[in-house]
Formats: sequence, C-alpha cells, structure tokens
Amino acid sequence: MQHGECNLSVLAVEKIRCLSLGVPVLDCLLPGFKPGDFIVVKGNAATFMSFLLSVRCQLRERKGGLNSSVVFIDGGNSFDPYLVAEVARSYSLDPQLALDRIYVSRAFTVYQLSSLILEKLDPFLRRTKSRLLLVSNINSLFLDGDASENEAKDLFVKVCSRLSKIAVGKKLVVIVTYSPERVSRKNFSFKTVLLSKSNISITLVRKGKILRFILEDHPHVNQFMIEFQMASRASLTAFRKT
Repeated sequence: MQHGECNLSVLAVEKIRCLSLGVPVLDCLLPGFKPGDFIVVKGNAATFMSFLLSVRCQLRERKGGLNSSVVFIDGGNSFDPYLVAEVARSYSLDPQLALDRIYVSRAFTVYQLSSLILEKLDPFLRRTKSRLLLVSNINSLFLDGDASENEAKDLFVKVCSRLSKIAVGKKLVVIVTYSPERVSRKNFSFKTVLLSKSNISITLVRKGKILRFILEDHPHVNQFMIEFQMASRASLTAFRKT
C-alpha cells in the first residue's frame, strides 16, 4: 500500500471511527477504537501509546478524539506528566488543561489495583462520564508476590472480566497495557487470560527512533505490521515501509 492510499473496505467503516491514532497511513489500515472495544497493548512502547491516547481522547470527534476526559489507572507507577504535557503541546493543547482532564489513580499492590477496578471504578466512571479507561502495566503487581499464586490468578481473572464488562456495558473504550516481563509460567497464564477477554491486541516496540506497530488480533481487520520514524519522543511522524 502506497502512502495516502486507503482500502475501500476500511473507508466503509470510517463513519463509526471514534478514537484514532492520528497517523494517516495507520488510520487507513486500522479503524479507530470504538465504544465497547477492549484493547490490549504489549511491548516496550505500550506506555507511550497510553499517553498519546490520553491526549488524543480529549480532541473533538472530527479530529479523531472522543471530546472526553480520561480515567487512567496506573498499575506500574508509570504515568509521566511531563511526557503527557509534551504530547499535548504537539496537538496545540494547553498542557495543564490536558493533564487536568486525566484522572489518575495509582495502585501499589495487587489488592489496591483489584479494589480500584472491582469496587471503586463504576461509581467514579459515572461521575466523570469519561469515555476512555486506561489501565497501565496491568500484570506487574500480580507478579510481585504480594498475593499467593492462586489468589493472584483468581483476582486477575476477575479484574479482566470486569474490564471487559465495563467496555461493553458502559460503551467505553478500554485500553490495557501489558508490561514486558521475564518469561514465566505465571506471566504466560496472565497474558492468556487477558487476551481471551479482549477483542483487539497490539504490540508496539520501539528500537531507537523506529516504532514498530503490529496488529495481532482485531474482529474486522487482518493482521499487519508497519513502522514509523519518531521525530520526537512525543509524536509519530513519517511512515516508513519495511
């Protein structure tokens, strides 16, 4: 596919696009994330994508956003207000106003994270009326040994099931990042559960200035891989063929 070309079948779903990534070539291949989608983003650049979409969500719908605030549950102590502010400036948004529209809740134990999602999230979403829910590094706290292996697995299944129900029931876009971890049986088990509950799976890997985007699973789009060059740490720019 040449730069600027779009598949007609993709154009047919343009009308239902809600939250896009804002890269023309990529947006031609991948329709935006719509209410009800539960997206898993893996790889060493997954956190960057969560910051990007935290800002893009605030854009008007005609610009590929949701015109909405964001709920950001930080499971890996990864939220970076300076990078979010830099992304906001790249979209000509006031950095402080953009940060004020992102409601960040940090969890430092598996029990705090589980409580946030299983007990406290529903009423908070009703109050904020946010249309995007982000959960960062969802697996990290479940691997740190606070809970026994059986308890951690049980809680993880409940958390993933609740996020899936929230996406569908509340018509939200739910995005979860899965942090790179050492290979282990427990980690593989968590990833299998998470992917079974989601409907879209993406891997985002950064190597130097090259960002590789891999769509691994989507209900309507075939798998593909595409690379971008990052002109700065806060933006995606020129498409680069592989």
